Amino acid sequence: MSETAKLTYDGKTYELPVVIGSENEKGIDISKLRSQSGLITLDDGYANTGSCQSEITYIDGEAGILRYRGIPIEQLAEQSDFVEVAYLVIFGELPTAEQLSEFRGLLTQHQFIHESMRNHFEGFLPDAPPMAILSAMINTLGCFQPALIEPEKDEHFMEASARLMSKVRTIAAASYKKSMGQAMVYPRFDVCYPCNFLHMMFSMPNRDYEPPQEAIRALDKFLILHADHEQNCSTSTVRMVGSSRANLYASVASAVCALWGPLHGGANVAVIDMLTRIRDRGEKLEKFIERVKEKDSSERLMGFGHRVYKNFDPRARILKDACHEVLNKLGVADSLLEIALQLEDVALHDEYFVERKLYPNVDFYSGIVLRALGVPVEMFTVMFAIGRMPGWIAQWREGHMNPRARICRPRQIYTGPTLREFVPIADRE
Repeated sequence: MSETAKLTYDGKTYELPVVIGSENEKGIDISKLRSQSGLITLDDGYANTGSCQSEITYIDGEAGILRYRGIPIEQLAEQSDFVEVAYLVIFGELPTAEQLSEFRGLLTQHQFIHESMRNHFEGFLPDAPPMAILSAMINTLGCFQPALIEPEKDEHFMEASARLMSKVRTIAAASYKKSMGQAMVYPRFDVCYPCNFLHMMFSMPNRDYEPPQEAIRALDKFLILHADHEQNCSTSTVRMVGSSRANLYASVASAVCALWGPLHGGANVAVIDMLTRIRDRGEKLEKFIERVKEKDSSERLMGFGHRVYKNFDPRARILKDACHEVLNKLGVADSLLEIALQLEDVALHDEYFVERKLYPNVDFYSGIVLRALGVPVEMFTVMFAIGRMPGWIAQWREGHMNPRARICRPRQIYTGPTLREFVPIADRE
């Protein structure tokens, strides 16, 4: 017999089915609560509300676990690369050698953007936010592929996925070049996914940029660690927009806008801003730490702790090693990076932070890595979006393939004025 939960209200008891996930997560199915009782639930921010059932990503925040399609993030970061992980996230299984070769070939085949799109970049001001450009240009991509390929056919959807994943890095790099007043650099056919992006970002018409292997590995791990993260704000946006049967491009463009918000994708930017304030004030790190600890202080320690992970962020452990590796290899002389490493050491050993489990999270290390690679701070959230692309694609596809899917339409508790009469303007005081 299936488990049920009971809700008693106004002398009546309602039985609600309990849904149990593959990792023994339990949730109460309230889909028929309103029709049976006239009641709805209220959960500001949806912190305790499951919006869907999904097979893509599993998180256990208390235990510090993150898995894509059941595979631990630690194994994927160590043994795989971003393109292989993207295939896993989107299609549910690790690819065979033949499938992976085909997918890589499609990424190379579709990495160019239509020449007509180059003119669109000219319409943006030089200082236009890169996330605004990215969202607009992803929507524009849909105009060049008006007949969206059927999501239920893997052999067709693989091409649709590759088109978006490949072109998004070309658009991102082009938006950076536009902001710098430099010529757009065409992608190469003979290098890996992260290397190609670095090439388009930092090469010049008269000089190709050849990144060291440590930089390529660090960026590849950054992308893997951001590929999906369950039902966060931008992912939920993809599902909600996609539930209206909006196409893949429109849905992903909306996710870019959600990620743009400083409370979501801007956390690593906030880390660099914090380090910049410390440097510009010329204050000792110990003094900054003491102000953070003060009970009524407005000073916040950015890049430490996490809303989901109540233990150490598993992504941070991985990126920490890549961070130190790339810093040692590149030998970057940067005062902000020096402050960051000092802050890391203090927080990992200070009892105040250890007791409160305020460990460095993935945003702390990603900000350091991206800065060390030469990525400007205004491009940080764009980098996040490139990494998250496989997850958004997978979540959109899963929603479209669900035979029980309905258009998302949350309810509300109205708290405005009750019934009142219209007053003509001459009679208003």
